[in-house]
Amino acid sequence: MTLCPIALAIGCEKCPAFKVCPLKGVIGDYKKKEEADTTEQEDATESGEEKDGAEGGQ
Repeated sequence: MTLCPIALAIGCEKCPAFKVCPLKGVIGDYKKKEEADTTEQEDATESGEEKDGAEGGQ
């Protein structure tokens, strides 16, 4: 959940204090690339999509 008013308005990466902000991942919308990839994979599995595209089993 994003609580930072700057992150809500323009996003963490556009904030002038982005490089020194210790809470960008806690109250902001910043996610490390690895975390973002993991989140996308979890979303795909929750929605019922299969990664390998295998259907039927023939």
